[in-house]
Amino acid sequence: MRKPKDYKSVSLAALTWQRFKKEKQGLVASGYILFVVITALLGYLITPDHTPYCNQQQLEIALRKPGFTVDILKVKSSHEVEKHRIFKRMLFGQPLPYHTMAIENHKFRNDTLFARLFEQEDEYGQACFPIADLYGEHPIETKKFRLGTDRYGRDVLSQLMIGSRISLAVGIISVFIALVIGILVGAVAGFYRGKVDDVLMFIINVVWSIPTLLLVIAISFALGKGFWQIFIAIGLTMWVDVARVVRGQVISLREQDYVEAGRALGFSDFHIIFKHILPNIVGSVIVISASNFSSAILMEAGLSFLGIGVQPPTPSWGMMMKENYAYIVLDQAYMAIIPGIAIMLLVLSFMLIGSALRNAMDVKR
Repeated sequence: MRKPKDYKSVSLAALTWQRFKKEKQGLVASGYILFVVITALLGYLITPDHTPYCNQQQLEIALRKPGFTVDILKVKSSHEVEKHRIFKRMLFGQPLPYHTMAIENHKFRNDTLFARLFEQEDEYGQACFPIADLYGEHPIETKKFRLGTDRYGRDVLSQLMIGSRISLAVGIISVFIALVIGILVGAVAGFYRGKVDDVLMFIINVVWSIPTLLLVIAISFALGKGFWQIFIAIGLTMWVDVARVVRGQVISLREQDYVEAGRALGFSDFHIIFKHILPNIVGSVIVISASNFSSAILMEAGLSFLGIGVQPPTPSWGMMMKENYAYIVLDQAYMAIIPGIAIMLLVLSFMLIGSALRNAMDVKR
């Protein structure tokens, strides 16, 4: 007797993933976003500057070009510094237990180190330190600044790496707020229609008619400047896109047979909306979320450039552009161009992923 053939059932998620893998641009964009996410998560563990906010300032080596190398002398600090555990160090950095200064050359004589400070030719450029005051077995370290230093002598590469946290965080938090509000408002408006729909659509249209940037500025002024305030302000302006998409999808699905069957079985409206309708519009919500993610990154960069976003010393790509845009006409134009390119690539990656997901979830294809 012949055995029946085994047919493998392919889930919708697996089918979507198979189609998504065919979108080469989406895979490249996913790889770049994964790289940025790993960099943001590891944070201070992989940055050249491990201090909090990557704010180690050395004015004597300010505005140095990429690839600049200098010897750094480490002198013991007068106060003890607690050594953080690896998880806390990864999130918040590790204060240095010593002071640093750039030197050009040095020599040891007996128990004293004689050093010439960086680019100091007069008698004030000479310094001597007892060996007991130096930090560690190797008190002199050769340090290379791969992307140069800013006007405060801070490492640009470290600022760029930690700044990725702000861009990803503003996208995640803002999109989450927009999804919660937008899905709730859009689902209620599309399911109940009538006066409820009219009132909610009036609110949506009013918010939609206000320029997004002006609305974010107004909300941020009301909430105050700060890390979390700007994320909330951006999230409170992006929910209208989600609400309009969800409302249209719910209107097209509320008359389906399975919705009528749910009503006949006595299911509550809440159960029908969240258990039967919303799972069928997840694809559209994911696509609009990817678009909103890129919009949130651009909005935060614009607000930081205007000075009402994330405040110093927290590094941000928009803040880096604000601090260095005056150097565009000088020889250090790269200091403003580098964070701009980072913003452009991250936004482009999310737009490409949104396009790839839309193509993968298109049932007509």
